[in-house]
Amino acid sequence: MRTARSITSVLAVTAALLATAGCGDSDDSDDSSGATSDSGAAVCTADDIDVSGAFGDKPVVTLPEDCTPPTTVVTKDLSAGSGPAAEAGGTVVTDYLLVTWSDQQVLDNSYDRGQPFPVTPLGEAPVIDGWNEGLIGIQKGARRLIIIPPEKGYGEGGQGIKPNETLVFVVDAVDVS
Repeated sequence: MRTARSITSVLAVTAALLATAGCGDSDDSDDSSGATSDSGAAVCTADDIDVSGAFGDKPVVTLPEDCTPPTTVVTKDLSAGSGPAAEAGGTVVTDYLLVTWSDQQVLDNSYDRGQPFPVTPLGEAPVIDGWNEGLIGIQKGARRLIIIPPEKGYGEGGQGIKPNETLVFVVDAVDVS
């Protein structure tokens, strides 16, 4: 089990990634449709990733093998929430699951610990940029898929993350304030 310090470090890097990548809903941020990578392979979109399970339940994530990971932060709401949207400076209390793209392994999750993780102040929280960006606009009760490229995640690696790893998060917004 990871210590609170390790979790905070992982989430801090994630939030930092989200803040610099920009945010938006699935229509705005999934701009890789029809794109190809430098190798000529198709670039994956949020729709290429299969996520099963309902809000509050530990999700199961299946990543595609026939496309490459996106190079920008991509978000998609898998289930809608309600109430005010999360804004910069606010707090989002989350449950999350992290899958690494290269080996399709669950690296961390809060569901098994039974302890939601607060991200505050959103936009400047001590998490990776991808989280600070990708959680803007989420509503309480929403489940969001966030795909984070290495530049918005852990870059050269650390905290148990391989160098240049793309991160795939499924995040439930337990509370938004």
